[in-house]
Amino acid sequence: MPLIPEEPQIHESVPGPRVTPAAGRTAPTPRPVPGPGPRPAPPRGAPAASARPGKPGPAAPPRGPVAAPPAQRTGSSQPPAGETGTAGAQLQLIPAPADGAIDAADEAVDLLLDSGRAPAEILVLTTGEAHPWAAHELSFGEASYWAQHDAADDVFYADADAERATGRPVVVVAVNGGTDEVTARALPAAMARAGTLLIVCGDPQRINAVLGANA
Repeated sequence: MPLIPEEPQIHESVPGPRVTPAAGRTAPTPRPVPGPGPRPAPPRGAPAASARPGKPGPAAPPRGPVAAPPAQRTGSSQPPAGETGTAGAQLQLIPAPADGAIDAADEAVDLLLDSGRAPAEILVLTTGEAHPWAAHELSFGEASYWAQHDAADDVFYADADAERATGRPVVVVAVNGGTDEVTARALPAAMARAGTLLIVCGDPQRINAVLGANA
């Protein structure tokens, strides 16, 4: 099913106060997703939260959910524009080039955490090179890496083909490379893992072409 590009904001259909923009203010235009920059690896033994720049620490109080623009809050039971409802999860596409997909995914994770999502509810998958956090943790061995997955107390990063990665309420996929065959497998598998929301960060043309070819 073709996806409709969405502004890089995370909107979930949850009850809460409706927020309307102040008079005279216009909604911000989408910012281009920056390309990946150097990511310093955290020292071994440091909390997992420190491995993600910009992630609030566990002591930070959760904030209220991010409100969708009024145009997207129609009061109906349908998902916002750009998201397609399924039996178990909604689907949102965040446009990003392949070399910026991980940065877009990290930004999406930050927005989810700011909206009140618990870190343990989020799984991030990559179709190309491993996320820097995953690469760093795997350097200490798979046993230690998967022990963090099984502990399920923080955001977890894995390869899209990793069968051992279990589902979570929110799954974020960074289409940062890999073949069309890998992407075609990764997206349906990610949807199956997502409990309420699937966010795909990547090139919309390529993603739609891959999904269309496998429809």
